[in-house]
Amino acid sequence: MSKKKKKGNIPEGAQLVAANRKARFNYEVVDSVEAGMMLMGSEVKSLRDGKLTLGDAYVLIEKNEAWMHHAHIGEYAQAGYAGHLPLRTRKLLMHRREIDRLATKVKEKGITLIPLEVYFKNGRAKVNLGLCRGKAQHDKRHSIRDRDQKRAARRDFADV
Repeated sequence: MSKKKKKGNIPEGAQLVAANRKARFNYEVVDSVEAGMMLMGSEVKSLRDGKLTLGDAYVLIEKNEAWMHHAHIGEYAQAGYAGHLPLRTRKLLMHRREIDRLATKVKEKGITLIPLEVYFKNGRAKVNLGLCRGKAQHDKRHSIRDRDQKRAARRDFADV
């Protein structure tokens, strides 16, 4: 049997649902943490269909609880009247110590919590949160230049 490759920062054997690719471009990821998600049944079905957009999503810590805002999970067609609201806030499940540690770091100027990836691990929906610091415009240009140089080096190596 062949081993499954690790995709991004998700653990081996996990099924990736969606990744916030723009977050790594707009933010410098200082640290990352895995958290569980409290979901309704129709939301889980929609996640399994891949109907998730993390574009504008962010995490706030309110009253010692972590809440994910603006993550769009599309409606499940067969849910009927027991469906869910696509943009509702969702509670994240973490240990109290992790929440307290993240809360103290988020209070620093310029630090925010951004969901980087959502995946299924052992049948449970997990989110990889990034403790991020915003990049300045010149840092973004530097990232683009590095990416282009790596692409050119791969192209040159493939031609040889």
